[in-house]
Amino acid sequence: MTSSEMNPKVDFFFNKASQWKEEYGKLRTILLGCQLTEELKWGVPCYTFQNGNIALIHGFKEYCAVMFVKGSLLPDPEGILIQQTKNVQAGRQIRFTTVQEIADREATIKNYIYNAIEVETAGLEVDYKKDTEYEIPEEFQAKIDENPDLQAAFEALTPGRKRQYITHFTDPKQSKTRTARVEKYTPHILNGKGLSD
Repeated sequence: MTSSEMNPKVDFFFNKASQWKEEYGKLRTILLGCQLTEELKWGVPCYTFQNGNIALIHGFKEYCAVMFVKGSLLPDPEGILIQQTKNVQAGRQIRFTTVQEIADREATIKNYIYNAIEVETAGLEVDYKKDTEYEIPEEFQAKIDENPDLQAAFEALTPGRKRQYITHFTDPKQSKTRTARVEKYTPHILNGKGLSD
């Protein structure tokens, strides 16, 4: 099997990397070796098959990862797929901290890639939670209870925007931080804007 082409538009991501440079390079070689098309999406390398998103490469302070877009649908015989946070519904990561770790697991990584391609070509879709299945944090509920306009504005938002706000408001452990976030974004919601608009 021949490798796919490197996309020059993606090179900047690999060139600017100060941390994980070698690890990214190894992951790139593996993904391209699986007949995937390299694109730049969401500011990171995205690997597609027949226009379907299969996997991303991304990095954090403690690790770098290959993230499978529909990872929740993949078989995980090795028990290595990680849900990044409890609010991530579809994506799953395989995390790495060294090039050697990636090299040692190359065959396994390829198996997961081929399984991800099968999931995509079979047309399988992730069954996302409905907005009503998300628990609204009490700090936001209190604000909604005292302001009917806010409730109406929130209900009018798209499901994705509602999910983003609920996740953003729920994430902090401390109530005062949740309250501060609710206060900060109440005008956005009243103006019909999403979290990042």
